[in-house]
Amino acid sequence: MPWWDLRSVLFFMNFRGFPRSQNESSQRSETSAGFSQLFLPLITHKKKQQQGRMRDAQLVSHTVRSHGITVARTHLNDWMILILLFVIVVLLNAIHPFYRFVGKDMMEDLKYPLKSNTVPIWAVPVYAVLLPVVVFLLVYFRRRDVYDLHHAILGLLFSILVTAVITDAIKDAVGRPRPDFFWRCFPDGKDVYDKWGDVVCHGDKNVIKEGHKSFPSGHTSWSFAGLGFLSLYLSGKIQVFDCRGHVAKLCLVLLPLLLASLVGISRVDDYWHHWQDVFAGGLIGLIVAALCYLQFFPPPYHDQGWATYAYFRVLEESQGTAQAANGENANANSTCIAEVQIEGRPNDRNDNAFTGISLSGDSGPTAEDLESGRR
Repeated sequence: MPWWDLRSVLFFMNFRGFPRSQNESSQRSETSAGFSQLFLPLITHKKKQQQGRMRDAQLVSHTVRSHGITVARTHLNDWMILILLFVIVVLLNAIHPFYRFVGKDMMEDLKYPLKSNTVPIWAVPVYAVLLPVVVFLLVYFRRRDVYDLHHAILGLLFSILVTAVITDAIKDAVGRPRPDFFWRCFPDGKDVYDKWGDVVCHGDKNVIKEGHKSFPSGHTSWSFAGLGFLSLYLSGKIQVFDCRGHVAKLCLVLLPLLLASLVGISRVDDYWHHWQDVFAGGLIGLIVAALCYLQFFPPPYHDQGWATYAYFRVLEESQGTAQAANGENANANSTCIAEVQIEGRPNDRNDNAFTGISLSGDSGPTAEDLESGRR
């Protein structure tokens, strides 16, 4: 076979492995790198969107059905303490208050008429407990956050029961007579005193017992404890202190406090309490409500005052998980890019040799040497 035919055969057989020029190899590498740099941001952005949707779905999925029992078990001790506080309130109402000395000259300020309550005792749990719970449920149906619902109800009940314990304990310890004490003690209007000048009551024992529980006002303290908590809750949810000057928000927040104030005024109008009793009761209720609210929620003026502390803890945990997943995805993307770039580089072994025969002049025998050897 002529040497030119053998050269032609070897050329065509080694066509796919023919050595490429350096410019061609570098161009191919640059093309692969450019492709990776072009589509990597799009892939990363898409993954971030998916992770963001997953994180939002996880937060939104914290409903009563999915996490209610878990959250309640976490605060099981708090619920047990609430039961204990309720038992204490019952006991404080059962014991007799301190029967303070009441002289004849003191009766001048205690002869106000005995009237019925404008706000009955059964109405207090309705507007101080049930009304805030209805608001909490409306917010829950909008946000689907079981932490907000659970902590709001738990904080409200703590506010009411802690206030009740403080109020009833002070009532029993002080034993201040009510403004209508004369008619409780002497229903027939005939006053009787002992040798020391103290009253000798001959009225109904339960009515007399209730007549020694003037300070502080229970209606007022419970009203400010429940409605004050609701006011703080609303101020955080609608961001009253966002420095934008929306007076309508402020009016909405002050509405529960106005209702509690009217209840306190009715206690003075009914001659069941002195004004000092109402003032002290309102102060106790507001302080306890603020303390209980801050146990579960940031201050209303805070940037994060619209949610619970537990919500932001869960958010931080989910963000930490997402960041860890992003780091793993980034490492995986880097590995894939490196593999693509390595595959894009010229394979020296495949490009420069074919079955152990190199076409370069220095690495092995040429086609002419093979032809001469065959001859």
